[in-house]
Amino acid sequence: MILGIELGSTRVKSVLIDGQGKTVAVGGYEWENELKDGLWTYSLENVEKALKGSYSSLNAAYRQKYGEYITELDAIGISAMMHGYLAFDKDDNLLVPFRTWRNTNTERAAEELTRELGFNMPQRWTATHFYQAVIDGEEHARNVAYLTTLSGYVHEKLTGRKVLGVGDASGMFPVEGNNYDKARVKKYNALLEKHGLTRDLGDLLPKILLAGEDAGRLTEEGAAFLDEGGNLKAGAVLCAPEGDAGTGMVATNSVRERTGNVSAGTSAFAMIVLDKPLGEVHTEIDVVTTPSGLPVAMVHANNCTSEINAWVNLFDEAVKLFGGNVNKGELYEKLFRVSAESDGDVGGIFACNFLSGEPIAEVKEGRPMVFREAGGKFDLANFMQAQIYSAVAALDFGMEILKKEGVAIDGICGHGGFFKTEGIGQAAMSAALGAPVTVMKNAGEGGAYGIALLALYRLVKKDGETLADFLDKHFENEEKVTLSATDKDREKFGNFMKTYRAGLHAERAAARGKE
Repeated sequence: MILGIELGSTRVKSVLIDGQGKTVAVGGYEWENELKDGLWTYSLENVEKALKGSYSSLNAAYRQKYGEYITELDAIGISAMMHGYLAFDKDDNLLVPFRTWRNTNTERAAEELTRELGFNMPQRWTATHFYQAVIDGEEHARNVAYLTTLSGYVHEKLTGRKVLGVGDASGMFPVEGNNYDKARVKKYNALLEKHGLTRDLGDLLPKILLAGEDAGRLTEEGAAFLDEGGNLKAGAVLCAPEGDAGTGMVATNSVRERTGNVSAGTSAFAMIVLDKPLGEVHTEIDVVTTPSGLPVAMVHANNCTSEINAWVNLFDEAVKLFGGNVNKGELYEKLFRVSAESDGDVGGIFACNFLSGEPIAEVKEGRPMVFREAGGKFDLANFMQAQIYSAVAALDFGMEILKKEGVAIDGICGHGGFFKTEGIGQAAMSAALGAPVTVMKNAGEGGAYGIALLALYRLVKKDGETLADFLDKHFENEEKVTLSATDKDREKFGNFMKTYRAGLHAERAAARGKE
């Protein structure tokens, strides 16, 4: 009985698997971030509510199938959105509302840290958020005693231990081996001192653990925090908490050198496990790690499917206006399918899905936008194709850099809701990444399944067995489909990208209009 829970951007998903990695039951709870005082956040009260709601949904599914509630678990894994800023004082009080990865208010800190540390420090990383708070003279910064991520926070509530998996930790601050980069911590501390703050960043960050290492056990308080029904007993072992990037690598068996995966949901990121260091520092490329500590080049886009979801909801409203009622899943399926009938120039439609700022495209604030050439064909097929291409377009900026760096990729595996309609999302992503894209049967399970596998690895790991070896055995007979974009797909995407790159001038101008 292995439980994996991932707190995603719009859904908290729970997956229960058995000792062979087969899915036993699934649960979920939908939630949304809030924009408060100009910053995207989730309240900790809502975190607990969503966690309980997801587990309750899983418990109900399990009871319906087996006639009883879950009372004991062998292992648990917690995953969540990477990055962001959770700052606590010495008494474990939250000092400011959780600042998520989606916020782009840290541009100055990111630029200064990248320059001074000689390492790309993205805007959404925890240490970047903290340094921006120091630069801005925020009062709470002087009282920070502990920083963590969302997965680390939930893990501590379940176990009482302040630890973090190396993959998630590498989105807080650069790591070296199984610890934070000491030389860069020293430089960071010197920067803090220039602003009158004498602190050691290393003392503020959670302890790093590698995949398979002991991350504690479920306490009685933790069991109550998770199961509002009170049926769950304490005692389950936990693996190190990880970010959604790391669990995506695991769910797609992409932890060996020269393998890669792409996650496409509310945000999108492509992860390539490096076989050699990058030659230069690129602000468009994050360097993080696998859950076992191998270096990874990460191309991250803040925005992916949210705008598609918004348009699907609008079409659903139109159907209901005429007294109709359509299954939402079927509506997605048909709208994705009709995109295959789009024209070679995609109707000259520009679609930009930036609900929030998009640093990789140099856009500070979100302005979802659609416009078209007057002579283009404006029909449903072209419109949906433009929305689908828009969801993956920002990744193209980073992938061009990796190609110039000569990064070797043997294969890319995709996962996330974007790939649920067979072939459509794959073709678009393959055209954007310039490589074949494989989707496994468990693609829809995503990171919750990945963290469940990490929990299983923690439970059954044999001496000397690497995470890559464990996953190779697990995925040996996994059903999968590999698709390469056709010449027509690549030409169509190329035409869209010409319109897209030109149209970003309007997007940037619209974002500046609020200044």
